[in-house]
Amino acid sequence: MSAALVEIQEVSKSYRRGSQTIPVLQGITLLVPPGEFLALMGPSGSGKTTLLNLIAGIDKPDSGGIVVSGTDIVSLSESQLAAWRARHIGFVFQFYNLMPVLTAYENVELPLLLTSLSRQERKKHVETALDIVGLADRMQHYPNQLSGGQEQRVAIARAVVTDPTLIVADEPTGDLDKESAGEILTLLERLNSEFEKTIIMVTHDPRAADQAHVTRHFDKGVLEELNRDASSAD
Repeated sequence: MSAALVEIQEVSKSYRRGSQTIPVLQGITLLVPPGEFLALMGPSGSGKTTLLNLIAGIDKPDSGGIVVSGTDIVSLSESQLAAWRARHIGFVFQFYNLMPVLTAYENVELPLLLTSLSRQERKKHVETALDIVGLADRMQHYPNQLSGGQEQRVAIARAVVTDPTLIVADEPTGDLDKESAGEILTLLERLNSEFEKTIIMVTHDPRAADQAHVTRHFDKGVLEELNRDASSAD
């Protein structure tokens, strides 16, 4: 049995553009142990977001294997993948992806509506998640009443409210000012260290990568190893 929470073996992925086949990932192998905070860096188009989507079960590889927490997700049907994602993956996006007509509370509650939890149990989970991100006093605010940093914290609360196995974050600080970005990175580090959440984060920002335990660098669909000390060279 592998000790890795995420095990990627010889994964390749291409996309069609008209009559052309564009290779995006080429023979990627990657092991992510439980409790890891991994940063994926590289120029636009290098494949890092594609890999994140494969790990999260949003897309499927052309070849190779992906096992997350003991589940071979490549073999799952679309409906099985949807159920698996709802239970095991917490998503954090660059542009928050909050529903503007819902309050912070209602946005965070959304993933729980797919579960068998009672209304009272959902309430307890939502309040706990918003308290963790420091927004217990903003739960009845709508997204347009919050700052960008607060919106991203709501998005993180939504990501963790189901107690997911893995948090995947795609440029979580990319739309934030320096101060707000620092607060989000501190929160992610706390989720990793205090709550032992495994996090895989795509980022262009060397300062964001510095919060991670390990930084891996993409170049033209190939994954290279990067030392923490070298991460600022990106």
